[in-house]
Amino acid sequence: MITFVLVVLALFLIPGPAVMLTLARSISGGRRIGIYTGIGIAVGDLIHTLALTLGLSAILMTSALAFEVVKYLGAAYLFYLGVRAFLEKSAGIHMPSVQRIDSHRAFRQAVLTEVLNPKTALFFLSFLPQFVQPEDGQVIIQLLVLGLTFVTLSIFYTTLLAFTAGSLGQWLSQHQGIARWQGKIMGFIYSGLGVQIALQHQD
Repeated sequence: MITFVLVVLALFLIPGPAVMLTLARSISGGRRIGIYTGIGIAVGDLIHTLALTLGLSAILMTSALAFEVVKYLGAAYLFYLGVRAFLEKSAGIHMPSVQRIDSHRAFRQAVLTEVLNPKTALFFLSFLPQFVQPEDGQVIIQLLVLGLTFVTLSIFYTTLLAFTAGSLGQWLSQHQGIARWQGKIMGFIYSGLGVQIALQHQD
């Protein structure tokens, strides 16, 4: 769990789409809009977690080997993302353009954006199983705990972003060079997770 939390926090610190959307909403509409946007993103992640939990638990009940196959495929996908992130040239950090809307609409849009994003679903399918150990207990409980931990950390982080949106957005715009390291850090994290599963079972 400690490793999981550290990896999640490292991912949060990298300006991804969810971070940039929260910042953009906060800057254009204020802290309340930013907080509701962050909560909406977290709810979308929770829906992905529930869908993943039900699906992988059903697979495990059918075959423990099938679950291992899912983990290895997920690890391979993460490794692929890592290599691609290392090789890609960053175009810089850009704040998305957003319209000024009320908090409830911001929440609904954030939920839909996160739920309907196939990359998010694929990320959860690849990421969470890497921290599950079937021999340590029920997989469904482990997946739920991991997913809820991710969602809780996400809410705290996006709330912090909403309160610091103005200064953080200005800092990012003045330090475009950070984008050059963004891909390298993501590549290191994803590749590390991909390699982890390969080494884990070498006894």
